[in-house]
Amino acid sequence: MPDQGPGSSHPERRLSTKEAAELLGVKPETVYAYVSRGQLSSRRAPGGRGSTFDTTEVKALSRRNKRESARTSPTGGGDLSVRTRITLIEPDRYYFRGVDAAELAARHSYEEIADWLWTEHLHPGITFTAPHSTVEIARRAVDALPEHTDPTDRLRVAAIAAATADPLRFDLSQQAVLGAARTLIPTLVGALPRMPYAPKDDGPLAHRLWGRLTPREPDEASLAVLDTALGLLVDHDLAASTLAVRVAASARAHAYAAVSAGLGVLEGPLHGAASGLAHRLIEQVLDQGDAAPVIADELRAGRRIPGLGHRLYPGEDPRARALFARLAELPQAESALAAARDIVDTTARHTPLHANIDLALAVLTVSCGMPATAGETVFAIARTAGWIAHALEEYTERPLRMRPEGQYVGPRPPQPLPE
Repeated sequence: MPDQGPGSSHPERRLSTKEAAELLGVKPETVYAYVSRGQLSSRRAPGGRGSTFDTTEVKALSRRNKRESARTSPTGGGDLSVRTRITLIEPDRYYFRGVDAAELAARHSYEEIADWLWTEHLHPGITFTAPHSTVEIARRAVDALPEHTDPTDRLRVAAIAAATADPLRFDLSQQAVLGAARTLIPTLVGALPRMPYAPKDDGPLAHRLWGRLTPREPDEASLAVLDTALGLLVDHDLAASTLAVRVAASARAHAYAAVSAGLGVLEGPLHGAASGLAHRLIEQVLDQGDAAPVIADELRAGRRIPGLGHRLYPGEDPRARALFARLAELPQAESALAAARDIVDTTARHTPLHANIDLALAVLTVSCGMPATAGETVFAIARTAGWIAHALEEYTERPLRMRPEGQYVGPRPPQPLPE
């Protein structure tokens, strides 16, 4: 049946998944990703096979995508196309400086990956340390916060406090920024409250971070999984927080301020908090023994299922795939892994969404006795290394280039003075 013309009282026919994908110029998997993000609505097809989509809604999304593509293209009005040598994302994997990031995280420590990302030279066995005086300044600042303060707030205060202890923070030369970075990351970890049991503040960063995340005594396998998670999360191209870092660096803010800008964006519920929501979802599935009623309750309440789907990956998030593989080596993760699989399988009955890194992080935090906020802490500490890499890259670019042109849509002047 052809689409109805303007003025017709008959609604346009609904599109199949294939037709919607062709109109949008994407793969069918991406259409379902649009649904998961609330950009499209779907309805079961007659007979229960597949989904159908509103034609007007799909056309509107297609127009928005085309406008966005034109606005962000290198020939568009603003300087929003950012050339970078740090991270490349493909449909089923991602790379740091051309090297498979999952393989890198499997073979090297977080600190080795971070330092290599900054310098393009690998220093086996490198660990980051901070002066005791700097850590104490940051710790005192964090300890003054209310007890209910969330991890991102603590880290942001620690970063600002660390900046006040560094008289060279305004030196934006590569060596000065590298020195600040190697001090800042262990300061962020050291400023966080210690659990009742915590290893000494020495050794790899993952060992020191463990004692800030869980009261459980660590074993080597668990520490290795945490270190892998940190390595996998070092960078992910121009995520919202990373873009904020580059804007700050473009204005020549020092490294501590640039990282603080990233932490400010990370605190938003659409960026940093998703792993906590997935953590609570897994706990509910474990309590009930079945994902079906938990998923039903979430959907009935109008909430999206956390830990599923990613706009850049039509299939499983490669970071999740790599972390799940390491978690499978932990006996204590068996039940949380099974719950995560149940969540994916239950949701896939109607919408073919795959696990993302937030669900994998949630398995880690649940199985290691960490609070729901621990995934956000891991994410923030890990991503600080990527933010530093982007700041270093931006410092070599033209200052203040991150200045898109606003499209004014307000009332045309002259307007009368307000009464």
